[in-house]
Amino acid sequence: MVLMPDGFAIWECIKEYFDRRIKAIGHKNAYFPLLIPERLLKKEAEHFAGFTPDVYWVTHTGDNELGERLAVRPTSETIIYESYSKWVKSWRDLPLLINVWNSVVRAEITGTRPFLRTSEFLWQEGHTVHGTEKEAESEVMTILKIYKELVETQLAIPVLAGRKTEREKFKGAVYTMTLESIMPDGRAIQMGTSHHLGQKFSKPFEIKYLGTDEREHFAWTTSWGISWRLIGALILAHGDDKGLILPPRIAPTQVVLIPIFYKAADGETILKETRELARELDEVGVRVYVDDRTQYTPGWKYNEWEMKGVPIRVEMGPRDIQHKQVTVVRRDSGKKEAIGREIAVNTIAKTLDDIQSDLYEKAEKATVELTSDAGDMKSFRQILQDKGGFIKAFLSSDECEEAIQKETGATVRLIAQEDSEQGRCVYCKAEGSKLVYFARSY
Repeated sequence: MVLMPDGFAIWECIKEYFDRRIKAIGHKNAYFPLLIPERLLKKEAEHFAGFTPDVYWVTHTGDNELGERLAVRPTSETIIYESYSKWVKSWRDLPLLINVWNSVVRAEITGTRPFLRTSEFLWQEGHTVHGTEKEAESEVMTILKIYKELVETQLAIPVLAGRKTEREKFKGAVYTMTLESIMPDGRAIQMGTSHHLGQKFSKPFEIKYLGTDEREHFAWTTSWGISWRLIGALILAHGDDKGLILPPRIAPTQVVLIPIFYKAADGETILKETRELARELDEVGVRVYVDDRTQYTPGWKYNEWEMKGVPIRVEMGPRDIQHKQVTVVRRDSGKKEAIGREIAVNTIAKTLDDIQSDLYEKAEKATVELTSDAGDMKSFRQILQDKGGFIKAFLSSDECEEAIQKETGATVRLIAQEDSEQGRCVYCKAEGSKLVYFARSY
């Protein structure tokens, strides 16, 4: 899949926000090799078994067979922890807070969907080492909170946060925390995960440190990641038949200015006024683009920028100049309004904020409408058939979870908060069952 410049610019906006947030609390970026020796993957058997079916193997250089197969990076735990075992020697080396921006490759051959499921995809993966389990667990929740703020405040998509079941957790983790969102078609998307790895990697990779007690201890590790799946969720959550609708905070171009003139005599004045407005918007931090191309008509430009999802289009023609106004068009609602030139900058800035909040409120309303309760399998199946979405139900065991998935295609997206009420299992009717959220997913 090729990610074109406008799409990559969205990823850059996501990256810039998250990168800034984690660096503010001490994380640093690094890079590790793409090719991973098979012996390293085998060091953590549970993790390796989970990824074996998805791994691409390098077996030759030219016509020469390699003595050891090399895996094309499906995820980087093993290659990173091999390095960590050499870097971490003392309590003074902790915590070790490293993040990586890279791509990974997995054998997704059938059922592929752009952004949602592809063989190669862009992501970030954080890998940290801590002296105590408490510190590692705190890291897991800190990152989960930043992910939640990224998705909700920047992408304008509401999420549910909770723990994965044992069947759904990351292979090799003690437990996995997840963020889940529901799309307008009633299917769920996993928006990000944060994993407590305990000592499951530090022991096989011998990540040990000399403590203040002069004794050697195995460290505690975490890993966490988001991918360009967020862009897929962005398209699904906010797009329409005309194309993308981008929330202003994540839009590479927030405002496009389109000068309109049909006579050369008008062109110089209109272009001057358009560029002056662009300068003023840029000064207050608005990401703006002047589309002064002459080979396309204004109507063609309108359609192009609507497709790209730019939040606001500003038109400036002879009539606007004459009346000292600009015409502002919102991408989300299509509302078109003429406003005075003297208040244009402040009005546009406020409108961007309004679009951001309106998109979130619309998505939040849809999430509420697509969340249902089921007390038995008859109502469970009926909800899936009629509208899909999140289904809140009680679940007693792994066996019931597996049976429900086999019969309906719905999986447990997350376990509700630990202090939530208990009830009768939706499948076997056992009392004291935990509350979970089911959904069919991408």
